[in-house]
Amino acid sequence: MPRTIRIDVGGDAMTACVAGPETGGPHPAVLLCFHRGGIDAFTEDRIDRLGDAGYVAVAPDLYHRRKGESADEAVRHRKDDDVIADLRATVGWLRAQSQVDESRIAVMGHCMGGRVSLLGASVLGDAVAGVVTYYGGGMFTAWGEGGPTVFERLAGLRCPVLGFYGNDDTNPAPEHVDRIAAEFARIGVAFEAHRYDGAGHAFQNFDNPDKYRPGPAAESWQRTLDWLAERLGRTAAPTAQA
Repeated sequence: MPRTIRIDVGGDAMTACVAGPETGGPHPAVLLCFHRGGIDAFTEDRIDRLGDAGYVAVAPDLYHRRKGESADEAVRHRKDDDVIADLRATVGWLRAQSQVDESRIAVMGHCMGGRVSLLGASVLGDAVAGVVTYYGGGMFTAWGEGGPTVFERLAGLRCPVLGFYGNDDTNPAPEHVDRIAAEFARIGVAFEAHRYDGAGHAFQNFDNPDKYRPGPAAESWQRTLDWLAERLGRTAAPTAQA
């Protein structure tokens, strides 16, 4: 079960779920950006699995500015500048932990968190050693007033990217993934993409039976653990069940 911490963001206490080694190390770390459901059963499960695999895993509450609101309400008020501040503060918290190797921090996310993971890594630059993005939509629009889109920020990436997509998805649709892949090639970012027939958005979310696809869910999670181990190393045997 993840433990709860608080991270200061401009004077506001942002809660975050944390799992994994509390001592020893230094260990690699994964910052997990949640899907639109927030810190729910699926997010806690992913944090636990990453912790079991030997990573210091942390999922910040990106809705902390909308206290008292449900995820469905809070999601309507997303702003890229706020998200960047939250991710910057979370990386700062990780780097301040004695058991964390600050050179081995990856950012990962599902759904809107897949978008957020690329946004954060594009801004944080060398502080991020790798990105894992699951079906991150909304890449071609900005959250908030004006500002560049995530797609327009990708040139700031300084690390490789692993991506998972369902070929039945509409956001991102296959043609969107093609466009993203072409941009990664243009700017020289290593991009490994896996696409699954018969799967749409949120195919890894076991809490959404209409969208969950056990085969792609399990295979993509094993690929994620293998890729993280290659990029960051690990300190415990991973649990591959999805």
